Amino acid sequence: MNFEVKQLDDITIFHLKEKKLDANISGLVKAEITLLIKGEGDSNIIMDLNDVESCDSSGLSSLLVANRLTNAIGGKLAIITSSEKILSLIRITQLHRVLFICDTIEAAIQEFNNE
Repeated sequence: MNFEVKQLDDITIFHLKEKKLDANISGLVKAEITLLIKGEGDSNIIMDLNDVESCDSSGLSSLLVANRLTNAIGGKLAIITSSEKILSLIRITQLHRVLFICDTIEAAIQEFNNE
């Protein structure tokens, strides 16, 4: 799995550099996010999925796990995506009511700082 993690003050940016967030890598994504939250103590996470073109149910599951883990410690999770396929899937599954979706990393950072 190809990804990059950057620290920006108290916000961790997890940039997934894959075309698909599916069953092949969702377990690895869950493991990395769990490590960031439980191992590193990161509570505010931005998942940059701008390179991801498609997602399946196991990929959505990894987003929900990240959301649950950040919420459990009083943190926040933002999902960044420009993929209409992924946005449509999130809307169809009603997950837009649960997940915080932003267009850009800058917009997510501004929202984090406003709360």
